[in-house]
Amino acid sequence: MFSIVQRGQHVLNHAVTLIGILSVFIALSSYALLQQGGAFNLPSTISGVSPQATVRMSRRFGSVGSKEKENNKLTFDLQADLTPLFNWNTKQIFVYLTAEYPGKSEGSSNKVTYWDKIITSKDNANLTLQNEKSKYSVWDVEDTFRNREATVKLEWDIQPYVGILISGETTGEVDVVFPTPPTGEEARAEKMKKRQQKQH
Repeated sequence: MFSIVQRGQHVLNHAVTLIGILSVFIALSSYALLQQGGAFNLPSTISGVSPQATVRMSRRFGSVGSKEKENNKLTFDLQADLTPLFNWNTKQIFVYLTAEYPGKSEGSSNKVTYWDKIITSKDNANLTLQNEKSKYSVWDVEDTFRNREATVKLEWDIQPYVGILISGETTGEVDVVFPTPPTGEEARAEKMKKRQQKQH
């Protein structure tokens, strides 16, 4: 005869095993739906990309020891329909605009994120942005990234209800060249110009 505790453990073991099998089935079937819906070949149009370079003297912008640090921002247009990323196992989507460019050493590359968005509904997954400004001012781990060519693309992560994080990117991308930041005098002149425009 089994005791009540042994019977309970036996039932619990069976329940945990079934839940594990069901979870794997849910994760695999939802991944298959993504494949079937073309989620890993979604097109996007990234255009009007305009990088702006500045020099900042603040730890918030990467400056250390009162040494000036180059920063970059982007203005861009974006069109992408991410609705195929949603199925019954999709909790939310994290979408982000990145720029990847060659690193200092041969064969290395650096990647930075300029803009991101959390999408929790299929109704909000069709993105149309015009003259959008980047959310983040980014800097390189090296002293400068001026005149280096970068590839800008839209990437995404799917957070499912059940299963692991699924990552991918859209097929649209565009190449840009990081500009040379203005000198101290040029930056001060630009600030004065903006102040005068605000006053008028």
